[in-house]
Amino acid sequence: MVKSNRRKFIVTAAGLAATTVVNGTPNMDTEKGNIAHQVYFWLKNPGSEEDRELLIKGIKTLRQIDSVQKLTIGIVAATEKRSVIDDSWGVSELALFKDLAGQAAYQIHPIHLDFVKNYSHLWSKVVIYDSLEV
Repeated sequence: MVKSNRRKFIVTAAGLAATTVVNGTPNMDTEKGNIAHQVYFWLKNPGSEEDRELLIKGIKTLRQIDSVQKLTIGIVAATEKRSVIDDSWGVSELALFKDLAGQAAYQIHPIHLDFVKNYSHLWSKVVIYDSLEV
């Protein structure tokens, strides 16, 4: 009796796992996959609350761009110190786009160009990671 229940469980679990894999197969079309645009800013004056708040205010204007599906802004979290964590930056931006075309439109949008023009004096370094959802 125990073997029968165990066998039934294994067969059922395998079937559910296979269904999950088939239904969860990612869209491999690189033209249409969701894009995450992750930007990390190092402030010229890292101790200046005023500069940090001004940069955050500027990043918020990017939410007005039509192709931005979602935009979140962050500051360094007070998590435990580990060798794999880089906490040297000051402000981050995460913008999500439906596809590569939306991300490309964002780059040349007047609001984005104004943001760079009006706020770039606040940062000493910017690092960007763009990723395609798989």
